[in-house]
Amino acid sequence: MSILVTGGAGFIGSNFVLEWMATHDEPLVNLDKLTYAGNRDNLISVQDDPRYRFVRGDIGDRSLLVRLLREHQPRAVVHFAAESHVDRSIIAPDAFMQTNVMGTFGLLEAVQEYWEGMNRDLRDGFRFLHVSTDEVFGSLKENDPEFDEYSPYRPNSPYAASKAASDHLVRAYHHTYGLPTVTSNCSNNYGPYQFPEKLIPLVIHRARSGQLIPVYGDGLQIRDWLHVSDHCAALRRMLAVGEPGAVYAVGGSAQRTNVQVVEALCALLGEARPGVDYFSLVRTVKDRPGHDRRYAVNASRTMDLLGWAPQETFASGLRRTMQWYLDNNEWVSRVTTGAYREWMDRQYPASLV
Repeated sequence: MSILVTGGAGFIGSNFVLEWMATHDEPLVNLDKLTYAGNRDNLISVQDDPRYRFVRGDIGDRSLLVRLLREHQPRAVVHFAAESHVDRSIIAPDAFMQTNVMGTFGLLEAVQEYWEGMNRDLRDGFRFLHVSTDEVFGSLKENDPEFDEYSPYRPNSPYAASKAASDHLVRAYHHTYGLPTVTSNCSNNYGPYQFPEKLIPLVIHRARSGQLIPVYGDGLQIRDWLHVSDHCAALRRMLAVGEPGAVYAVGGSAQRTNVQVVEALCALLGEARPGVDYFSLVRTVKDRPGHDRRYAVNASRTMDLLGWAPQETFASGLRRTMQWYLDNNEWVSRVTTGAYREWMDRQYPASLV
């Protein structure tokens, strides 16, 4: 049998695919629409592997989903496919509703029909793994306890609302139809292959190019940072031992303000490429509308149940991530054209770009 991955050419998805191919013999089918943040270059190292198959397509294409499920008979579906950038969701929320809500609904419908047609032994072992976010829980105040699996849903952006809707659909398909679903609500991921509209790769790219570094508002917004390889390890454990209907909160126990992240990167770049005052490049810009103040995840239950724990500290993960971007200038050059430049021109003041 095999597993079917949606959105496997995106940031988290491509890291999952690469690590899966390195650690498992089981075939993997990758369905990706290849929007601006999906990149087949991320997967060059496995593109000729006979265990790997890439299919360009939309999770909203029901006939394609039915054909792939029938043809490959997966024992699991890992659902990454999503529009995922809060800033873009504020400006153009339509795509978020179509992909994150209606796309997930269509995928659930196709998978539900496929699962019901499996023999009982295979049905018992099947899993639909839905990869979501801690942003569905809203914003925390400074002294509030961290999010966990029992936190109420209070999404504050169109992106978060669309992911909350997809979480509710996944829950409903388990409760109503018995589909063996598992959901991951993770904190901010960082690592290789992340499109440079997100904070960490944005800072690295602009600083190394001598460009000004934008920081929203006062920069004191807090996020819990999780290296993507640690998240992928947790997802593999969910596939292996996750209970049907379960929700797992996944975090890196690494709360930092945005300013702290930017300053840490400036210091690391100063070590790697001395001679530039990277700190002098930092500029504050107008805060985005409805900017959530703090996210933090209590992953203790996940660690207990899955036998998983993050292997990267924030310091080690950040250094590893920075070095990857410095070592992969060709990849960065290819992705920082087109959609990236259009976004920078639209999102930030002309004095910055």
